[in-house]
Amino acid sequence: MASEHDDEPMIAPGIGPVVSSAHLANSSLPALSEVEFALTMANNAFQRWIVRCMGAAGGPAMSPLEVLIVHLVHHRERPKTLADICLVLNIEDTHLANYAIKKLVEHGLVKAGRSGKEKTISITEKGAKLCARYAEVREALVVRAARQLGHDPADISRMAALMRTLSGAYDQAARAAASL
Repeated sequence: MASEHDDEPMIAPGIGPVVSSAHLANSSLPALSEVEFALTMANNAFQRWIVRCMGAAGGPAMSPLEVLIVHLVHHRERPKTLADICLVLNIEDTHLANYAIKKLVEHGLVKAGRSGKEKTISITEKGAKLCARYAEVREALVVRAARQLGHDPADISRMAALMRTLSGAYDQAARAAASL
């Protein structure tokens, strides 16, 4: 939803960008520091939301990673391997995903299987029902609120594409930093 004031800064003149680390904003691209602070805030809010939404849906106490994994395992109702899960969620430490899967199995939300020599994880009926209830709560609380903001869905998709692109830049920079 464009407004006639889109070209105006979001803050008062002389205050500077909204960042958590002014020393990092003092760079050739201060807007990236704004993005980093926004990502930090959004990540923390999102993790808090998914845990609370899962609780409101009737699920057991779960970590944010467990919530993400149960939804991914349910995605397209096809079994996933640990490698699939780690790749899609960009998880470097496979033991974290493995531990989360173990807890989800204990809750009866996913089950282990095999495809040849490879271990697979698939959703259970209980897990699928919980994901469906989560979707209902999400629709009622966050989707409705997001729609009321009036943003063009195409703009939201473009923002998501930008965030995925930036994640690739951070991944590449992390590899470069590890070699220094």
